[in-house]
Amino acid sequence: MSTDETSRFVRLKVELVLEVADGEALTGAALQRIAEDEAMPAEERTHAEGAVQEDEAEAVAYLVDPFDLVGDVPGAELVQASWSSEQVDYDPDSPDWDLDEDDEQQDGGDERG
Repeated sequence: MSTDETSRFVRLKVELVLEVADGEALTGAALQRIAEDEAMPAEERTHAEGAVQEDEAEAVAYLVDPFDLVGDVPGAELVQASWSSEQVDYDPDSPDWDLDEDDEQQDGGDERG
């Protein structure tokens, strides 16, 4: 395939597992981020504050921004992003947590880590 025939778009898939060592610090930082978001409507702010106080995964979702991952990549511009977070039971020794599993099934990927 020549350069003219290839897509200019790249889908970057990232999967992370975070351990919450200080839930109060995490929730406090998320509440601060919400409070500083001047564009957030009052009704949405109230909902967001409740969500991050009830669920640490929601707090993480308010603190992680995909733009932060790629904002400084030269020659690239973030076109679309979506992300979610959820609490999980994590066992690093379990084969269910083999992050390379998808890479073995697909060709053409490049994993950096």
